[in-house]
Amino acid sequence: MRAPKPELSLVLCGVFLAALTAFGLTLPRAVIGQFGIGYGRPLDFFVALGCVQGLIYFVAVLLILRSKPSSRLLWIVLAGTFLLRAMIVIFPPFLSNDIYRYIWDGWVQGAGINPYRYIPADPHLAFLRDAAVFPNINRADYAHTIYPPAAEMIFFAIANAAKLLAAVPVLTMKLAMLAFEAGGIWGMLRLLDHAGLPRTRILIYAWNPLPLWEFAGSGHVDAIAICFIAFALLAAVEAKTKLSALALAAATLTKFLPAVLFPALWRRNWKFTAVFASFVIALYLPYLTAGKAVLGFLGGYNAQEGIDSGAGIFLLSIAGHAIDLPAYASKIYLAMLVAAFIALGAIMTFVQPLLPDRAAGTKIIARNALLLGCLLMAGLSPHYPWYYCWLLIPACILPWSSVLYLVTAGFLLYLNPTHTELFWPALLYGPFFVLAVVDMRAAKFSGAPNPMKFAEGDSI
Repeated sequence: MRAPKPELSLVLCGVFLAALTAFGLTLPRAVIGQFGIGYGRPLDFFVALGCVQGLIYFVAVLLILRSKPSSRLLWIVLAGTFLLRAMIVIFPPFLSNDIYRYIWDGWVQGAGINPYRYIPADPHLAFLRDAAVFPNINRADYAHTIYPPAAEMIFFAIANAAKLLAAVPVLTMKLAMLAFEAGGIWGMLRLLDHAGLPRTRILIYAWNPLPLWEFAGSGHVDAIAICFIAFALLAAVEAKTKLSALALAAATLTKFLPAVLFPALWRRNWKFTAVFASFVIALYLPYLTAGKAVLGFLGGYNAQEGIDSGAGIFLLSIAGHAIDLPAYASKIYLAMLVAAFIALGAIMTFVQPLLPDRAAGTKIIARNALLLGCLLMAGLSPHYPWYYCWLLIPACILPWSSVLYLVTAGFLLYLNPTHTELFWPALLYGPFFVLAVVDMRAAKFSGAPNPMKFAEGDSI
């Protein structure tokens, strides 16, 4: 019996993904006093659906990695990318209501008010309240906005453009997020070109079910960060130092976390540091009238998520179940994590040679980004699935099985809404650590001369 052509197999994967997506959109049921899908059986079914989509996604990734690239395959990938997002974007968000805060912050700025000054429930902002957006804002009665200046400026532009055009604000914001994501996909395609790899590998990002639901479905701000991170990596590969610094600063002031990529992109060039710092300062300047409040809910968020106490950090929680930890254990842990970043960053910037040819340099930058990203995500163990999507950018170049699992299995975090259970994080991080060891061993036996080079081969 002849094996099916890769084009047909990929189309079948796309059809199954689309069918499951259509089914997933039927799961939310309107319940008075509850946002979106809520918790309980509908959410359980949705997570199960996401896991099945993940299995189909892995089959599609294997097909792409093992098939001879062709323009037909690429068009199938791009068509599937568009179709899957078009199916979801027109539906209201039901997994997260963060998007309503984005719109609100845009409206507040449109009224000439600093978004860091008042919480949404403050009487000073009562004149902005409506029946569609304001009731859905989370933490409205106690939390200032947490989003950095680049995100705030983009919220302002999108929300007020929607008002000017009399467009539906939620749909407009979601479409804008998809436009940023499309920019990031273009950047990833260019990175694949520079790495000498087939463009069909964009499927590794574009068909993953997590960004599909989080960006087309929930419209998370991380889509903007995805765009700027891809541009920062691309500019670094093309030796455009200032552009790389600007893009990384924009990503950092959209979602703080991308700052961890600084050592991966800095190549002993102080212009990079100067441009990065100058852009950060310039974007904060218009908001400094809020004083210390310019950092928004960041401190409260760290406390609420158990980062400062260590209760919300998976590895520290596991250690706490095994032995009695002192009250200052979280401070020691976080200090060790910072030291690990400094050591890894120092190796990347001072020990490794400067980038060789462009293809090898692209893989080195992707590897460094993955190492730093994995250390951050595994070390801090964020509680929200969409935080992990950006790891797929360098994974298009180096598809480590550990990273693809970590991102795709992020759906499991929805089953731990109180962030107190260890079972679901263990099911996420346990296999990740095992697969990371497998990835390292596979590269070691493929001839990589030292641990910092273990990622130069492909694995899944």
